[in-house]
Amino acid sequence: MVERKTSGRIVFNIINYAFLVLIALCCILPMWHILMASISSPAMVEISNGLILWPLGKPSLNGYRYLAGYPKIWRGYKHTLFYVSGQCVISGFLTLIAGYVLSRKRFRYRNVLAGFISFTMLFHGGMIPTYMVVRNLHLLDTYWAMLIPGAMSVFYIIIMRTAIQEIPDSLEESARIDGAGELTILFRIILPLCKATFAVIILFVAVGKWNEWFSALLYLNKEEKYPLQMILRDILINMQTINNGSEVSADALNEQMQLYKVLMRYCSIVVSTLPILCIYPFVQKYFVSGVMVGSIKG
Repeated sequence: MVERKTSGRIVFNIINYAFLVLIALCCILPMWHILMASISSPAMVEISNGLILWPLGKPSLNGYRYLAGYPKIWRGYKHTLFYVSGQCVISGFLTLIAGYVLSRKRFRYRNVLAGFISFTMLFHGGMIPTYMVVRNLHLLDTYWAMLIPGAMSVFYIIIMRTAIQEIPDSLEESARIDGAGELTILFRIILPLCKATFAVIILFVAVGKWNEWFSALLYLNKEEKYPLQMILRDILINMQTINNGSEVSADALNEQMQLYKVLMRYCSIVVSTLPILCIYPFVQKYFVSGVMVGSIKG
C-alpha cells in the first residue's frame, strides 16, 4: 500500500524529523563537547564558558597521558570488567530461570510467587537494612558484595516472563514428546527464541553495573577492590595529584597538574563511557524487538 503524500502528512513529517534531529543534537552535543575539551589546551578550557565544538588551541593527548599514568585507573578497569561480566552471568542466569518458572501454567503457585516478587518493587527495606544483611553475611569488603545484592531485578524478571509467555506451548510439548527435560527446553528452545529480550536485559545490567559506584562506597573499604567509577570519583571530586612517573620535580609536577586538573575531568568522562559506547551498537539491533515484546497482541 502506497501512502498518499498529503500536505498535512508532509508538514507532519517535517516537524517530526526536525524534532528528532533536535533530540539527537541534545544527545550528541554534550558528548562532542566533552571529547573536544579533552584534547584541547588546558589553559583555554579553563577559561572557556560555552560549548566546545572544536579543539581549543593545539590539540594534544596530554590529559589522557596523565590519566593513563595513574596506576589505579587500570586496576579499576580490571575490577569493573570483572564486576560487569560477573553480574551479567549471575543476573542473566537467575532472571532466565525466574522468568521461565513464573511463565509455566502448570506451576500452581506462580501467581502467588509473582505477586510476592512484585511486592518488592513497591516496598523494600532500604539502604540500612540491606547493609546490615550484607554485613551479617560477612560479605563486606569482598567481591561478592558487588555481585549478590543486585543480582536480580523484578523488572527484568517480568520482562523475561512476558517474552517466554509469547512462545507457543506446542514447541514445549513437541520437545517433551522427544524426551527433552526442563533444562534442555529452557536453554535449547526457550532461550534462542528469547535472545532479543535476553540481550536487552544483559545490556541494561552491563550499563547499570558499569556506572555503579554507590555500592562500592557502601560495601568496600579497600581501594584495591574499587571499580573504575570509584577511582574516577576520587579524580573528579578530590583531584588527587597523579604521578606519571616522570623525572620532573614535585613542585613543577604539582603546578603542571593544577593546570591539567580541569582537562582531566573531561578525559576521565571519556575513558569511563567509551567502552559502553563501543558495545552498545552491537546490541542495539535487539533493543526494539526486546523491549516491545508482549506490547502488541493479535
